Amino acid sequence: MNDESRPSDPMGPAPQSAPQPTPTYAAPSSTGYPAGSAYTHRYGSAAGTAQDSPSEHTQAYPFGFTPQSVTPPQKKRRGGGFAAAVVTGALVAGLVGGVGGAAGYNALNDDSTPTSTQSSLDPASNASTSSLPEGQIEKVAQTVLPSTVQLNVKGSQASGSGTGIIISSDGEILTNNHVVEAAADGGEITVSFSDGSIARASIVGRDPVTDLAVVKAEGKSGLKPATLGSSADLRVGQEVIAIGSPYGLESTVTSGIISALNRPVQAGESAETSNVFPAIQTDAAINPGNSGGPLVDANGAVIGINSAIRTSGGSESGSIGLGFAIPVDLAKNVASQLVDGKTVEHARIGVTVADAVESDGMTTIGAEVKSVTDGSAAGKAGLEAGDVIVRIDDQAIASSDALVATIRGYQPGDKVKLTYTRGGEQKTTDVTLDSDGGSLGS
Repeated sequence: MNDESRPSDPMGPAPQSAPQPTPTYAAPSSTGYPAGSAYTHRYGSAAGTAQDSPSEHTQAYPFGFTPQSVTPPQKKRRGGGFAAAVVTGALVAGLVGGVGGAAGYNALNDDSTPTSTQSSLDPASNASTSSLPEGQIEKVAQTVLPSTVQLNVKGSQASGSGTGIIISSDGEILTNNHVVEAAADGGEITVSFSDGSIARASIVGRDPVTDLAVVKAEGKSGLKPATLGSSADLRVGQEVIAIGSPYGLESTVTSGIISALNRPVQAGESAETSNVFPAIQTDAAINPGNSGGPLVDANGAVIGINSAIRTSGGSESGSIGLGFAIPVDLAKNVASQLVDGKTVEHARIGVTVADAVESDGMTTIGAEVKSVTDGSAAGKAGLEAGDVIVRIDDQAIASSDALVATIRGYQPGDKVKLTYTRGGEQKTTDVTLDSDGGSLGS
């Protein structure tokens, strides 16, 4: 980013003034970032590909087909045996109680009339579930599944699958840039719809900075566009549902809550650029292949685009309850520009920053300004090198990444109130955000 990118970027921050802790968010070492595999966006690649970590999933397979490499869940023998023992015990207890009770009853009443034998296998004894009330998650799934698709992508260096969200009845689909970028240079994309139909697709536009893209399915009409909600008023603890194709398992529905808001998370592992976005954090299970799919609220409105997960280590680690989605308000703005064929512009303030660290050498307390671009929004607002930015509007800024993520949520021309410290004194100033001039949109 032009404002607060990583130190390796051309316009990144100057070296930090104090020792820094190991970065919380790192990318696989093959991307050029520090090792640590903080966020997994993709599948590991097959042997022989040019980029082992950055590819999404190097084995192409037909839609609706589960790859043999995906090992089905194995039953735990000990756990299964314990469950069986419990059930068996219950059955034995039931039989003992039943026999004893029946024998006592017959002895008292001297009733020798034979009783008919009943079986759970008799059709008449089977209970119907058709009249059960519909659960909210079930309702949401039925609403959103027709608007969710699986994307299969093949390029010269890699192939894989991901998820997309239908945003127009004639086949425009919103997804992550990292899902489709392998096909950007002459590759192929196909789309699998919920009704079982398949269509080829082409890229309408991509924005690597926000890790978003729009593709268009060929020859489709009458599709059901998803309802896009708002991410402005989300609440921590709010129930959410994620839908996608984890590991190629299309139309998978998981649920959870919003665990946190405005998490600074790296937006994809694009070979072209990297940046961070103000993520919605959720504990709904998100795995490789969910990328580009919808995170929806209890009304079925899309509130985020599932994009990344935190892993415990290993390039193919699955969900550990730390998933991240791009806020839908940001996604809507970018998608609108891509659909209109525009160059996507991003907000900036015109500074380079590094983490401001307490005297303990490990506690970050803000984003320290290292330099200010002449004529930039920050320059016009009077910011100087050495200032420590601690808040944008009502959002606390604890690190340089937090500043990047927060600014990313605004648009060029927006006015924000910036709080900073200088010489131990806290000050505020109004800043009208600049534009970075736009990124390549296709």
